[in-house]
Amino acid sequence: MKPNGSSSSSSSPSLTSPIIEHKAFARIGLLGNPSDVYYGRTISLNIQNFWATVRLQPSSDLQILPHPTHDLVQFTSISHLVNRLENEGYYGGVRLLMATCKVFKTYCKEQGIHLHDGNFSLSYDTNIPRQTGLSGSSAIVCATFSCLLDFYKVRDKIAVEIRPQLILNAEKELGIVAGLQDRVAQVYGGLLYMDFNKESMDKYGHGDYTQLDTSLLPPLYLIYAENPSDSGKVHSAVRQRWLDGDEFIVSSMEEVANLALEGKTALLEKDYAKLATLMNRNFDLRRRMFGDAALGSLNIEMVEVARRVGAASKFTGSGGAVVAFCPDGPSQVELLSDACKKAGFSILPVKVVPSLLNEIDIRSQSSKNA
Repeated sequence: MKPNGSSSSSSSPSLTSPIIEHKAFARIGLLGNPSDVYYGRTISLNIQNFWATVRLQPSSDLQILPHPTHDLVQFTSISHLVNRLENEGYYGGVRLLMATCKVFKTYCKEQGIHLHDGNFSLSYDTNIPRQTGLSGSSAIVCATFSCLLDFYKVRDKIAVEIRPQLILNAEKELGIVAGLQDRVAQVYGGLLYMDFNKESMDKYGHGDYTQLDTSLLPPLYLIYAENPSDSGKVHSAVRQRWLDGDEFIVSSMEEVANLALEGKTALLEKDYAKLATLMNRNFDLRRRMFGDAALGSLNIEMVEVARRVGAASKFTGSGGAVVAFCPDGPSQVELLSDACKKAGFSILPVKVVPSLLNEIDIRSQSSKNA
């Protein structure tokens, strides 16, 4: 594997050049989501439990290689095909790789960043469960983007704080609607406090991002359904109501954003009782704004299973998985594990990813965020 970053060069790599491989990890939104889409604040962390890997190998022609499982085109029967589409949808990861290449090339051209004319083959793999709100799609895009940075040797030319927006742009190419939070977390790694205030977003095109020491976190647990059947309604009127200045939505979203600010202080002070209160409040506010139909009964049940044993819990993202904290310690964790097992949910202790930034990444940051 080629190490992250290298000096600039205009020469094309040979076909025997080292293979480049990058991982991007699943993301848990700890506090403040979904206010990132509303000029809010969030705290997120990357977890080692699940990840996507992208592999770039120099080649004579540019090839995007389909995944044998996620981009399946051969079936045992028409029933197999229909069942597959009903459970997995029509789209695999190939489109994500293609969109990332397009956005990367377009941005470099606009910025006058020279790219050599070498070709490559791209392939990917992922173990991030589908429809769990753990940022599986953006993980594939993020890992692809990292491979392109190193293949073209331009890691020093594209600032770290700009990369999440480019990753989001690749997803927008495909009609994926989301905010910056997930992409920022996956680019930076570790535990991150993000402030998406309007002034910074309008002036710089990105928010203010602060990495926090991962040792500040208490033990956390991830709860998810292996086969989510009711993930709620995709569409919600919340965004339009916010744009229309709906007082309830605007004030509620501001309160959600403030939870992240309070949460930052709670973490720094290791006030975990306060953290538990903030996590529960985050979900309650989301439920009031979006309603049970949008959230989905299965997602709500995951939260309630944790709360019935006294654990704090909230969505990791938009639904499909829950992050839980047991303030009463190991005995409560045991109760939570038993409750999840009885309800048919999977539960894992969260393993936090450290910061992913290397020296070149840090030097690439603008003076505003350096």
